[in-house]
Amino acid sequence: MNVQTYLTTALILSLGMCGHTAHALTAADLKCEYQVQPLAIDTLHPRLSWVLHSSTRGDEATSIHILVASSLTKLGRGEGDLWNASFKSPRPQIVYEGKLPQSGQACFWKVCVADKRGVVGPWSHPTRWEMGLLSPSDWNAEWINDGKRNPTGDADFYKNDPAPLFRKQFLIRKHVRRARLAITGLGYYEASLNGARIGDQHLGPAWTRYTEKVFYTVYDVTRQLHSGANCLGVTLGNGWYNPLPLRMWGTYNLRLQLPVGRPRFIAHLELEFDDGGHQTVVSDTSWKVTDGPLQFNSIYLGEVYDARRELTGWDRPNYDDAGWRRPARATEPIGTLQCQFQPPIRITHVLQTRAIIEPRPGTYVFDMGRNFAGWVRLKLSVPASTKIVLRYGELLNKDGTLNPMTSVAGQIKGAHKLPDGRMESVGGPGAPNIAWQSDTYIASGKGSETYTPRFTFHGFRYVEVTGYPGHPTSEMLTGLQLNSDVERVGSFTCSNPLLNRIQEMCDNTFLSNIFSVQSDCPHRERFGYGGDVAATSEAFMMNYDMEGFYAKAVEDWKENALPDGMFTDTAPFVGIQYCGVAWAMAHPLLQRQLYQYYGDRRLIEEQYTAASRWLDLVSAQYPSHLIQDGLSDHESLAPTSAPILVTPLYAECADILAQLAHICAIDSQDDPGSRSRFASESVQYDALATHIRDVYRTTYGDPVTGKVGDGTQASQSFALALKMVPEQARPLVLARLIEQIHGPDKDHLSTGIFGTKFLLDSLSRAGRGDLAYTIVTQKSYPGWGNMIENGATTLWEHWQGSDNTYSQNHPMFGSVSQWLYQWVGGIRPAADAVGFDKIEIDPLIMPQLSAANCRYRSVLGEVSCSWRRIGRRLLVDVEIPIGATARLRLPASLNTPILESGATVVERNGVEHVRRQGEFAEIQIESGKYRFEFPGTDPDTSRNVRIPH
Repeated sequence: MNVQTYLTTALILSLGMCGHTAHALTAADLKCEYQVQPLAIDTLHPRLSWVLHSSTRGDEATSIHILVASSLTKLGRGEGDLWNASFKSPRPQIVYEGKLPQSGQACFWKVCVADKRGVVGPWSHPTRWEMGLLSPSDWNAEWINDGKRNPTGDADFYKNDPAPLFRKQFLIRKHVRRARLAITGLGYYEASLNGARIGDQHLGPAWTRYTEKVFYTVYDVTRQLHSGANCLGVTLGNGWYNPLPLRMWGTYNLRLQLPVGRPRFIAHLELEFDDGGHQTVVSDTSWKVTDGPLQFNSIYLGEVYDARRELTGWDRPNYDDAGWRRPARATEPIGTLQCQFQPPIRITHVLQTRAIIEPRPGTYVFDMGRNFAGWVRLKLSVPASTKIVLRYGELLNKDGTLNPMTSVAGQIKGAHKLPDGRMESVGGPGAPNIAWQSDTYIASGKGSETYTPRFTFHGFRYVEVTGYPGHPTSEMLTGLQLNSDVERVGSFTCSNPLLNRIQEMCDNTFLSNIFSVQSDCPHRERFGYGGDVAATSEAFMMNYDMEGFYAKAVEDWKENALPDGMFTDTAPFVGIQYCGVAWAMAHPLLQRQLYQYYGDRRLIEEQYTAASRWLDLVSAQYPSHLIQDGLSDHESLAPTSAPILVTPLYAECADILAQLAHICAIDSQDDPGSRSRFASESVQYDALATHIRDVYRTTYGDPVTGKVGDGTQASQSFALALKMVPEQARPLVLARLIEQIHGPDKDHLSTGIFGTKFLLDSLSRAGRGDLAYTIVTQKSYPGWGNMIENGATTLWEHWQGSDNTYSQNHPMFGSVSQWLYQWVGGIRPAADAVGFDKIEIDPLIMPQLSAANCRYRSVLGEVSCSWRRIGRRLLVDVEIPIGATARLRLPASLNTPILESGATVVERNGVEHVRRQGEFAEIQIESGKYRFEFPGTDPDTSRNVRIPH
């Protein structure tokens, strides 16, 4: 905020006396740029936010006082030498407008707020953020590699190419007060200091279009240093920067689509001493490099690790590196260095072996209990040169042997004959005939040994072990689940165990598919497909804090756009470009959702131009307003042509652009020219949406029968969810949908990735949540229950199971998790919410369930809705955070008495008004905790059909 928003001097002075008044409004959970105490940000005006707590219902902040200081000591004395400001604002987020910080500077801050009575609460606990290296010149470092050249022939990429080890010894003569290491590597890196690994992050940095930007991370390494000689070590892996020339599906060679080169890294270690002096250690050609024991590493095929070649102590001081060589400067062009704001990949769960079988002599298959993505930790003690081969898969064959075929990279299965008669893998020269996932470990024979992969990851449940000279125990293999370490913010359980298992299955799948991009599967492809994102993004956001993850995804789409501005099917772009609008719409859709869930305005300001440019290109291609091509409801059981299903998504995109332009207009109040332009474009895109719907209704709508297009579940659901039919026609369209479900589809779904989301939402919104419940809880084909009945622990790529082609770990049908949270649990943001400040609490209370418990930690704080039956009475507990209001909808008719905490609801504080509508009561409530009690319908004799709203 600017100085015009400052309060009067009197108010500033009064707020400066933040106290410890009992029951006062307090601020906690302070974050900078949506992160807790980040060690590196590169915006000079970061967003500062917090969560408010009060025991008073309907409380709110009326003013805010914030102090930002250059030291914790100054902050403790109340000296805001960087920023000392007060504001009239109810929202728990402001933009820092103090003194511009310098590279590497630490900024300490705290906040206090005044409640709606003007009573000032206590100061929050102090916290901090630190700046990254803000200018390229601040690095004072060079990108370096091992000096080797990549092969010129494709087949040679499959030969051993040891991962390089780099070391730099340096001397420290004074006591270190503070030490920060800024580092990144392409494709992947692992750093150590004095023999100890730095940090707990893996497979970094996050995958981006490397010619546009490369993320780096800053580590606090103060405690890993000591006086005298120290040593910094770095190991590099290929990752996405030096992939194999695998022909995915026999066609796409990633080396021709991605920026590629020899693995490289850049590092800047800054030491600050007690006397105020500084010392830097940076990457340059004075380092030493040699080949390490990791002989081969591929993001898809796995690793070969030869423990006999380990160099004990190589990353410690005083190691004899006389035989090592000098590195080379890396010269391939790359983009700018940027602090990584997306959560890093970490080990988030450890799985123990559930069972071991020996389907053939000497072949052992370990069952980890469920499908997941990550690694195994291998522990063994065997003779030197023993070669252990690990192969990974999702399924077993009938004889108990491993079936790896659903997780084979790029469907590379088999060979074809060349013109000269030779046979060649469909994956290209040198590629294996079957590109399965495997790791190979060659033992050193030096006693107890432990191996964990570094620069690959796998999607699997079963691990086949061959080459082990003995009978293994379950302790030999441990599963290590990896994923981008997004914070869990949601939980859902209910009285139906099947729904709980479906939610658990979604959770397993979602976490398997966030490795810096939201992938389609964690093994076969691993690409960031826009369609999968668009279909499931809200399901992800109800489960995890996805602000940083999805903000990065939005940037990916912009940075990977084609030269004319057309968005691609995947981001980063891997050469696949045929899916069209439904996949490209991830870019504008995520912007709107990040605004709705987290209040992210800045991203819209940065990305709006790219989104409008894309939509204008689409509009120019389809002057008839009907989209003629592209993927529509992928994996639907009742295929419907693209115009019928993609055109509604096109109309939705026009709606989104109108909203984004409107937001930009509001935020441009100080610039009349920009405000006028954005307002005009908002009107333009709103008109476009209207034209698209008018043409669609004329072309595909039947006003007599309610049939839309082919009349499939998908076409009817798309039309309802995306407002493609006039209001008066909605009952007919809904009736046609219900007729289709009850009739030919026999109370099962027939939809694909988008239609499934729209089907459940449209039925529930129209008062037929009972029918949505019936569909979701079916145990026969097709459906989630059928997957579980057939042993699934993660979602399948296809409704029909597959033992050869389709992935068993695919998130695109995970929109059911959104339905569980937003309809059964009843928590969802209002359509016009900004940072979850307007909430719909609308639980699906129905006879088939006796209880449900749903919680979501929004950026404003805890939102919960839990209900249960006690005899013939219903208890509904609700919590709304400060800064938000909610509309609660309960199945209580006009004559049904409703109590809140023992008193008549209209008498209670925090209840703004109650409105009865048919069989339901709508109650507007302020922040706070509530318990509603009222007579419920007899679950044994009544069917709860909800009234449309």
